[in-house]
Amino acid sequence: MEAQKLFQLIPGLSHEEFEALRPLVKDLPEDQLTTFASLYNSKRRTPDTILIGGVLGLFLVAGVQRFMVNQIGMGILYLLTGGLCLIGTIYDLVNYRNLALEYNRTMAIESQRMTQAYNG
Repeated sequence: MEAQKLFQLIPGLSHEEFEALRPLVKDLPEDQLTTFASLYNSKRRTPDTILIGGVLGLFLVAGVQRFMVNQIGMGILYLLTGGLCLIGTIYDLVNYRNLALEYNRTMAIESQRMTQAYNG
């Protein structure tokens, strides 16, 4: 039931992302699960969005993808160095799914804490 509800509440949820979310939501009642999903869905980034940011970083403004995942320091470094001479930007294009998953895990933990504080 929990898995089906989570997939309904968060569109585009990947298997890896679901596995990261499962321990955080396993003990939540349905109303808190809905609150968590709403908070998390508003904060998460899809891998496709990060990929688009990486492509923009490759051709327009380096570091866009890093700013999108709240890595401000790396974003500024990429901006000032042309994506670390394009090597960093190309690396991010290859690993865009990992960038999104890492960011989403952080947002999931934050959303879980907010849900508990709100309903606690």
